[in-house]
Amino acid sequence: MSVPSITETAQYLTFKLEEEIFSLDISKVREVLDFTRITKVPQTPDFMLGVINLRGSVVPVVDMRLKFGLSKTETTVNTCIIIVEIELDSETTVLGALVDSVQEVMELDPEQIEPPPRIGTRLNTKFIKGMGKRDDQFVIILDIDKVFSADELAMAQQIGGEERSPEVAFAR
Repeated sequence: MSVPSITETAQYLTFKLEEEIFSLDISKVREVLDFTRITKVPQTPDFMLGVINLRGSVVPVVDMRLKFGLSKTETTVNTCIIIVEIELDSETTVLGALVDSVQEVMELDPEQIEPPPRIGTRLNTKFIKGMGKRDDQFVIILDIDKVFSADELAMAQQIGGEERSPEVAFAR
């Protein structure tokens, strides 16, 4: 039984959080960066680590482990920041996702993808697009557009300076 919304072979960037492998549709990924210094922004949720300077742009960075209720990411030589584009109400927000390590770009055929598990009504799994099967391993396919709430994305836009005028953002 495949996922009805996934009808053709697609490429996914896989990454690790603890021992689990997650993936994102490659079309949502702008680039992958080595870990860099993150400037903390006061009065933000724990998972919102702060911001980085990406070629002159302020980009908010989220600890994906904390976002998913896991322990805080310990930085290692493999720790990466995946720069993603998230769409909400036809607006695009650029966000950095801190992950333990990036694995590979892989292709999955629709028949290799199962629907997300239904774990009762109290647990939100809307952000899981499907469960990819590769060899004997599951890969959790995320719908990055649904991982963050509208409020969280609005906060990311404010932190990233997207609602400020260019003069104010530059003067900081």
